[in-house]
Amino acid sequence: MTRPQPTSTAAADSEALAAAERNLCGLVNALARQIEGHIRERAGALNLTAAQAVALRELTGPLTMRDLADRMGCEPSNATFVVDRLEEQGIVERRPHPSDRRAKQLVLTSEGIALRGRLLELLSEDSPLAKFTPQEQTALNDLILRALQ
Repeated sequence: MTRPQPTSTAAADSEALAAAERNLCGLVNALARQIEGHIRERAGALNLTAAQAVALRELTGPLTMRDLADRMGCEPSNATFVVDRLEEQGIVERRPHPSDRRAKQLVLTSEGIALRGRLLELLSEDSPLAKFTPQEQTALNDLILRALQ
């Protein structure tokens, strides 16, 4: 009869680290889903899609399509589709870039500025991240940035 081999300390440590990482990944994914659901719900209240809401949230000033796509975490072609819909609604305008003749800048219209303000108010209500104090949000931000480096 074969007896089970004792687990080495290194193997036990590796298993514990893997379990902790798996748990943390699950928590990060669950939080991301909560945030996505929150955005979707708040966007719907303004007759926007979640992607349109994210684009509006990220339009903090004039941006190129590529910059907006980077901020949205999507391909420029997807951002173009979203911006086309926002432009049709009179929320965003494409304007010539001041220093690059080939590029356009995305700029909120006065209606877009007002809508973005309402969206930001709605997004701040009952946000999953609002459960953290400002200091905790800063600490979480720093930890996530460190993980991404």
